[in-house]
Amino acid sequence: MSESESQSDAEQSPITVILPDGSELEVSADTTVEDCAYEIGPGLGRDTIAGKLDGELVAKEAPVYDEARLEIVTDQSDEYLEVLRHSAAHCLAQAVERHFEDVELAIGPPTEEGFYYDFDNLDVEESDFDALEDEIEAIIEADYDIEREEVSVEDAEERLADEPYKLELLEELADEGEQVTFYSQGQWEDLCAGPHVESTGEVGVVKLLEIAGAYWRGDEENPMQTRIYGTAFEDESDLEAYLERREEAKERDHRKIGSEMDLFSIQDVTGPGLPLYHPPGKTILRELERFVEDLNEDSGYDYVETPHVFKTELWHRSGHYENYQDDMFIFDVGDDEFGLKPMNCPGHAAIFQDHSWSYRDLPVRYAENGKVYRKEQRGELSGLSRVWSFTIDDGHLFVRPDQIEREVEAIMDSIDTVLSTFDLEYEIALATRPDKSVGSDEIWEKAEAQLESVLEKRNVDYDLEAGDGAFYGPKIDYAFKDAIGRSWDGPTVQLDFNMPERFDLDYVGEDNDTHKPVMIHRALYGSYERFFMMLIEHYEGNFPFWLAPEQVRILPISDANLGYAHRVKNEFDEFRVEVDGRDSTLERKIRAAHDDRVPYQIIVGDNEEEAGNISVRDRFEDQEYDVDIEAFKAHLEAERDEKRPEPDFLAE
Repeated sequence: MSESESQSDAEQSPITVILPDGSELEVSADTTVEDCAYEIGPGLGRDTIAGKLDGELVAKEAPVYDEARLEIVTDQSDEYLEVLRHSAAHCLAQAVERHFEDVELAIGPPTEEGFYYDFDNLDVEESDFDALEDEIEAIIEADYDIEREEVSVEDAEERLADEPYKLELLEELADEGEQVTFYSQGQWEDLCAGPHVESTGEVGVVKLLEIAGAYWRGDEENPMQTRIYGTAFEDESDLEAYLERREEAKERDHRKIGSEMDLFSIQDVTGPGLPLYHPPGKTILRELERFVEDLNEDSGYDYVETPHVFKTELWHRSGHYENYQDDMFIFDVGDDEFGLKPMNCPGHAAIFQDHSWSYRDLPVRYAENGKVYRKEQRGELSGLSRVWSFTIDDGHLFVRPDQIEREVEAIMDSIDTVLSTFDLEYEIALATRPDKSVGSDEIWEKAEAQLESVLEKRNVDYDLEAGDGAFYGPKIDYAFKDAIGRSWDGPTVQLDFNMPERFDLDYVGEDNDTHKPVMIHRALYGSYERFFMMLIEHYEGNFPFWLAPEQVRILPISDANLGYAHRVKNEFDEFRVEVDGRDSTLERKIRAAHDDRVPYQIIVGDNEEEAGNISVRDRFEDQEYDVDIEAFKAHLEAERDEKRPEPDFLAE
């Protein structure tokens, strides 16, 4: 048999794809996502819009590969809106090119809430939005077929001769294969991998939202481009509901509430992305820290502390220098090079390395509220949600292989406790090996299988996020939803077979030989900054009693009751209590306490002083209740200690 015949036979060897229910489908090597859908059923084939291979959204024309996890995307799938919005971004770009001359196209991906498209040489104002939306509507009404075409790199270069940014993208794509894809609608086309809906008529309704500046490829050394944000939905009612949520989100903006409640500030003197926490904000953070510290103590963690800066020798050893240096602050001191720490794990590995361990000593569990620094692009910094300096409620465990599943389950139990305490809904995902990573295929496959085993054992629903793991290992990620349905990245559990190898960590086993431990990275909040930001917006500043920076405010009706007000305050000295002794009317004091989001107001006047009791109201009710001091104190103690999500005194 000739070499070419052998290659041909290999290409035709059947492959297996894994369906969502775990069943397997055997197909030929040149089979596409759409072909697989038709194999499953003709109806599904006709309805196929796109597919997901190992969690990655792809065009229905994309070829499948052996052992790929395949999901078929139809207009009933959650992912359909993402596909629709990608097509809406193309409609925006087409409309912009119709209205403005000499515009250069960059990129236009879908986002969680809509889409954007970046342009160069575009002078546009929000006052132009009406005209652009009219043009987009005309493109939708024209119902152009959206057609996919595979072309050679040489052909693509000719088509993109006047598009410098597309040509730069093409250079990268050319390294991956000889063919690239274009999508066209009418006379307009764009270099794009897809997927898209079948025609512009399926795009639905589009709303342009705002204009921002964005550096090309997120690099401050590159040109600043004009980014137009928009959103799209299948129908008008969904769009209206989204716009209402958007307005509510503005009212909940943590930067606005943070200023109103004096929680934090980011000032020019500190530099971008470096928050200053004011006393009320730090009070909340300390409560969050105590909560996690109690959980850690119960789970057998020992607290450690590592410096903010290390010689880059450490980052070379850990792999961060090669894989993460673009996100690090690196500087020279004399003849030595140093880096602000972007993660705490190498420091914890160095502490473990400084001791001799027996198999009986494991697991070793370290915890640290560790400040880290990451050089985010200035244009991406936003309040507390994306900063240069933040604190991780970090934990690192060094375990024997036989302890992995037990420890991961214990961590997941702690995460469940945290999220249930704040009454947060959440979703779980398994993130697998990224393109930029360290370690052998065997190590990664083993680590991914361990985490998958835990998830299956706990019988939890989870998504597969192919390629979203850390460079040193796969992870289980949690995303929680706030009060208005937005999703935020949060806790994580990461399995790491690589760091112990790179730091030459070991322990003496029962066989008296040395063995490598496995390292588990975990965070119960994710980071304090992002979790704090989410809580501000989730509660709209109305924090649960145990977190509130000021828990009770005492309002004397007149100056004559001021002495009694302070005596009452002494009765509640285990709580955060203030007396409003200003020369003001009771109505204004009540309004001020409400505006300051104080959970409880105690009103004292002549009647209360004579009876030796108090009148109580909470921030959500207008009615006052006469209450015995000791009874109310007992309620507050229970509400604080039980960490109830919302005050419920009046409900009792």
